[in-house]
Amino acid sequence: MIEEDERPVRRIKEYPDELPRERLLNVGASSLKNSELIAILLSTGTQRETVFDLSERLLREHGGLLGLQKLDVRELMRLHGLGPAKATLLKAALEIGRRLAMLPMADRPPILSPEDVVQIYGIEMAALDQEQLRVVLLDTKNKIIEMRVIYQGSVNEASVRIGELFRDAVRLHAVGIIVMHNHPSGDPTPSSADVALTSDVVAAGKLLDIKVLDHLIVGQGRHVSLKRLGLGFAKT
Repeated sequence: MIEEDERPVRRIKEYPDELPRERLLNVGASSLKNSELIAILLSTGTQRETVFDLSERLLREHGGLLGLQKLDVRELMRLHGLGPAKATLLKAALEIGRRLAMLPMADRPPILSPEDVVQIYGIEMAALDQEQLRVVLLDTKNKIIEMRVIYQGSVNEASVRIGELFRDAVRLHAVGIIVMHNHPSGDPTPSSADVALTSDVVAAGKLLDIKVLDHLIVGQGRHVSLKRLGLGFAKT
């Protein structure tokens, strides 16, 4: 009988029912949870943990992606299940993400889809412990002018002042905005309050001649576009 400590390390390809690489190829990286993305990087687990268990434990014990990003490579190497090879690979991937988020706005490509915005701000927002409402300001070429944090707390139409969402858009002559907020529960399913807030923001944008392009809700490894769902946006 093989003792638990003697079990061979299993690779991702040995899990026929759990293939994050194939899902990434078929439906895109944004469909994967943070732990699944890390599992792809690490490829193998330990004798006691599958690579998926290892990835979830690392995120849980160290404050998510932001917590892991704050650790230097030697600190990562000391974590159970990570040696020099895995630690350097993980650190390199986290550093690429950090540098992408720090790119000057002028160097970023135009926003053409909800996923373009989520790639920039989604990882950070998914790691927040509280709900946070942000507005992304866009110019005539759909490039980001600026991102502003508007509110932190329970996001709903009663607590958010609509004028605050548009103040910087008016000041900076933005022609469009994208509203974003996160659900710390990890489930990005819109609530009735989210839909009501969207309707109010869209109506205010029409009065100000500033187009509200979308309202995105960010969860753990998932996001929802209320525009795609037709929630809060009048049908055209």
